[in-house]
Amino acid sequence: MDDLIEQSYTMKNWAEEDKPREKLLLKGKHTLSDAELIAILLRTGSQGLNVMDLSKRLLHLADNDLNELGRWNANDYLRHKTLKGMGQTKAITLVAALELGRRRQGAAFKQRAQIKSSRDVYAILQPMMADLTEEQFRMLLLNQANKVIANEIISLGGRAATVADVRVIFRQAILANAVGVIVAHNHPSGQLKPSQSDIDLTRKLKQAGDIMEIKLLDHIIVAEQGFYSFADEGML
Repeated sequence: MDDLIEQSYTMKNWAEEDKPREKLLLKGKHTLSDAELIAILLRTGSQGLNVMDLSKRLLHLADNDLNELGRWNANDYLRHKTLKGMGQTKAITLVAALELGRRRQGAAFKQRAQIKSSRDVYAILQPMMADLTEEQFRMLLLNQANKVIANEIISLGGRAATVADVRVIFRQAILANAVGVIVAHNHPSGQLKPSQSDIDLTRKLKQAGDIMEIKLLDHIIVAEQGFYSFADEGML
């Protein structure tokens, strides 16, 4: 106890760069603010800013939204004039850390998750897809017990659209011995209404699944704030 009191007392004398690290050691990770956690990753400040000021400025540029910060790539950090001197190493560290956080969110659902509803699908895919700036098309392959046996990227597209090959999807389903398929893609715009091409693709997938006796269970459109389920809307 005496050691902790002594450490707390000397905390006043620590350099600005060290304070968040020492706070984590003394009080635990959950006591740190977002700015303090970012400061630990940054390690040092930049031109005219100590590390805490730099961290707060970063959050301000992202409207204090970690999800928004998670969308940035290294160049997004470097292009801001108010972050002069931040450097590539700091930018890459933040990108990597936020990506690890995103992957951790989805890890709990990755292994043999059982699908009981469209919300279960969204819980699996939202951390992986919702904050992407380009469209991505994924599929979940399910066994007889509706447990996920594969979660795979089928294609990547631009900001407006991506293309999914019906033959590739069902070839993968056959190889995995799946009995059900759920497909999903994201809309970077946040718009949840399906396009005509989304509807046409869903129809083709359902027809192919009926022929091959591998059921298309759902087609989900993923956005950060919600999802659209073709099955829920009676479009399958």
